[in-house]
Amino acid sequence: MAFFSKLKDKLFKSSSKLEQGLDAIVEDGGQEEPVTAAEEQPEIPTPVTAPAQAEPEQTIAAAPTPQPTPAPAPAPAAQTPSETAKPKSILGRLFTRDDAKTVVRRTLDDDMLEQLEELLITSDMGVDTALRVTANMAEGRFGKKLSTDEIKQLLAQEVTRIMEPVAKPLPIYPKRPQVVLVVGVNGSGKTTTIGKLASQFKGAGKKVVIAAGDTFRAAAVEQLQVWGERAGVPVLTAPEGSDPASLAFDAMQRAEEDGADLLMIDTAGRLQNRADLMEELAKIVRVIRKKDETAPHNTLLVLDATTGQNALSQVETFRKISDVSGLVMTKLDGTAKGGVLVALADKFGLPIHAIGVGEQIDDLAPFDPEDFAAALTGLGQN
Repeated sequence: MAFFSKLKDKLFKSSSKLEQGLDAIVEDGGQEEPVTAAEEQPEIPTPVTAPAQAEPEQTIAAAPTPQPTPAPAPAPAAQTPSETAKPKSILGRLFTRDDAKTVVRRTLDDDMLEQLEELLITSDMGVDTALRVTANMAEGRFGKKLSTDEIKQLLAQEVTRIMEPVAKPLPIYPKRPQVVLVVGVNGSGKTTTIGKLASQFKGAGKKVVIAAGDTFRAAAVEQLQVWGERAGVPVLTAPEGSDPASLAFDAMQRAEEDGADLLMIDTAGRLQNRADLMEELAKIVRVIRKKDETAPHNTLLVLDATTGQNALSQVETFRKISDVSGLVMTKLDGTAKGGVLVALADKFGLPIHAIGVGEQIDDLAPFDPEDFAAALTGLGQN
């Protein structure tokens, strides 16, 4: 898909760092060997796909990209007798071996595993996840010689296995309006994410209302209004400095009167170590539940990939305050530590609804574990 190509291009920092690290590990103690025809396509076990889960009533998914019709293959040119392939003589085959392809392979031993662990940790995959991934990669292969490409395939396989259970689109429920509360720290990309999601939902035929709950920052309100105009979605605002919980309550009333399918509520960015700001967020949740005890129906935590391992502590804190139901990871194009998403999936198991790799409307897409694993490891880029 088009987004996969963009993801591979924009995740070059992570994939380049991993690829360079893997090359260095294999070359350190590896030996150059000839590549036979059978070895040019190494047999790497295919990951077992998890059983399909029951889908919610509706989900938002990326529209399929039209595939171009392949051009007919040109007819083979007629060959003259002199061009017809002839069997090589024994002497010819002997000299041809000098031009055979070679590859560097290294025996998978304790030293190599330790180097792999360190590489994954520096890619922000976390200690526990890195140990688990390398242990699975070594199972049944300890003592065997592996090339960089074979290791990349094994690593992508393990990343996919971890990510598959959490790759879920944002569910759409029959409840109207469905309240989607969006939370996160300062600068994580909440406002932009809301605008992109609202545009996609509107394009899917849903009636959407946005509430500009960041009443303390005029720039955030203006940014939401720009996105609202672009998507044709109304944005409800309140005077600067107003109580955001009061705005959320009024927005629910307005969305109900308008027959909206979704109400997306922006919130002010807050540091997870500021108790007063976190209490304010808790107040928003309490007030929302006075109007609808089942709300918010989704609480999306927007995470900035450039924060690295700090994203783990953000998830822990926001889950306690606002009962986070799913994650959106932004700015994957600006970090060499995309492995933090693997650590989040491994530790918390929260659904990852979407990832962002830029500022354009199509730079936010449903999370695909295989595409992400291939982009992260640089698999298939050569």
